[in-house]
Amino acid sequence: MTTDQIILFTLFAAVFGMLLWGRFRYDLVAFAALMVAVVLGVVDSEDAFAGFGHPATLVVALVLIVSAGLTRSGAVLLITRTLVDASRSLGGHITLMGVIGGVLSAFMNNVAALALLMPVDIQTARKAGRSPGLSLMPLSFATILGGMATLIGTPPNIIIASIRQESLGEPFRMFDFAPVGGIAAAAGLAFVALIGWRFIPQRENNVLGPEDLSPYLAELTIPEGNAQIGKRLAELQDAAEKADVAMLGVIRDGKRRYGQSRNLPLRAGDALVLEATPDALDEFRSTLDLHVADADREDRLRADGEGVEIIEVVVTSDSRLNGRSAQAVGLSWRQRSVLLGVSRRGKRITSQLRKTELQVGDILLLLVPRDTASHVVEWLGVLPLADRGLAVTENHKVWLAIGLFGGAVTAASFGLIYLPVALGLVVIAYVLARIVPLSELYTHIEWPVVVLLGSMIPLGAALESSGGTELIAGALVGLTQGLPAWVVLTVLMLVTMTLSDVLNNTATTIVAAPVGIQMAASLDVSPDPFLMAVAVAASSAFLTPIGHKNNTLILGPGGYSFGDYWRMGLPLEIIVVAVSIPAILVFWPL
Repeated sequence: MTTDQIILFTLFAAVFGMLLWGRFRYDLVAFAALMVAVVLGVVDSEDAFAGFGHPATLVVALVLIVSAGLTRSGAVLLITRTLVDASRSLGGHITLMGVIGGVLSAFMNNVAALALLMPVDIQTARKAGRSPGLSLMPLSFATILGGMATLIGTPPNIIIASIRQESLGEPFRMFDFAPVGGIAAAAGLAFVALIGWRFIPQRENNVLGPEDLSPYLAELTIPEGNAQIGKRLAELQDAAEKADVAMLGVIRDGKRRYGQSRNLPLRAGDALVLEATPDALDEFRSTLDLHVADADREDRLRADGEGVEIIEVVVTSDSRLNGRSAQAVGLSWRQRSVLLGVSRRGKRITSQLRKTELQVGDILLLLVPRDTASHVVEWLGVLPLADRGLAVTENHKVWLAIGLFGGAVTAASFGLIYLPVALGLVVIAYVLARIVPLSELYTHIEWPVVVLLGSMIPLGAALESSGGTELIAGALVGLTQGLPAWVVLTVLMLVTMTLSDVLNNTATTIVAAPVGIQMAASLDVSPDPFLMAVAVAASSAFLTPIGHKNNTLILGPGGYSFGDYWRMGLPLEIIVVAVSIPAILVFWPL
């Protein structure tokens, strides 16, 4: 093993370790590794930033803008509002949403597809009086599966196509993934819709009424002159029980008081710490004439005024609030909004609400000025969990958006135009047609993913040029010495799938694809089946909430725990492998 190989293997081990740890965001980890590689001389300075101009990076960025255009035009809501019915049985609903999610994610980024459909699914669950946890995991898995079928459905496919072009001189085309990825997606969707959803644990405290989602931790302040001043906390118990509110304690002078607060005489400025659903919280606030305190505990908004409204949102990995508090981002003075409550499954929040560091999957109850909900949601980078009644107002742009995108996909599929160029032209057309405002053009790009790709691509190229991937491939071939080629393919899929369950699928693909090519060379067979195996396996992250962003997004809203995913995910991964290997051997023979 050469010095360069040792350095690169050490760097990749450090990157994977840091990604598993999760203390620092993946883009920072990848970029730091790239800079270290340049300093140590294993990546040339001239090639250090080549990944940012790589076709795979550009396609990922352009697909996100196109996805935003399809969203803003109302193309997706046109479909979901027409087809989704709350009176449909749970199995029927999961089947329909799974098909819609799978089809959408084949032609747009699968994270964007879930972001569009999750509010619809939750709203349907509320109307039907059932827990969204029964249908959110199937929806997440469906959108992940659907992305396997086309080139632009998921970043691993885009990366695989680019690596094939660099190694073999020609990339995979738009629908080259469909025979294998489509069959795997169809088999997976059938399992999820018919059997898999029954494996999801059902908890009594996770069953919703039509209007209730989950209990929130909230704080309500006693204003000057309030009738509750001087009373003991225990005296409010009857009103709390009537409103179905749990009183957890009192905050006075910035400190929480729990057990001893029951007999504590209340003062003006005290904050009651409560756990309640949105409706119960509002009933309790109105009954006792309490106030909602903002981050500074001075400006107060009245929830019964006509100038405010309550919205529910979920924190995403790219939200301004991820790892920060409402006070730190200036929610009150920047957006004139108040963090009313937080719901975090499985963990008790012990700090003051305004100072609580929020996490991915936290569900927030926000009090916002009326008619500014969309702006606040976009500024925070969160996902709304309830339908706010936004309707499609420009139907002619719906069909224009669909037509432009469909034309570009068709042209790219027949090789008439290079896919990144086709998507670039769609973006320009969307801006000129005002489907995507120019001022918002770059806000829709997921920059951490762009940095991750731009950083990992040079590292992956260095590993390959140094002979590192050949060493890994040789080790895997050695383990399967004398076994049929389909067994070698299966081993590669299982290794890639395992990595993707705990790591970012982009990083997994960049490492596994060159290994697959080297394995094919060692066996003197075509590399295409090995690349297809990596593409499907890298997208099959169903065992944990950290393997894929979609699984992370549903963690809080679905009320899941870390160990819930494998129950449906493990048999699903087995099915994907079982149908993919024969399909690969048929459509991409060795």
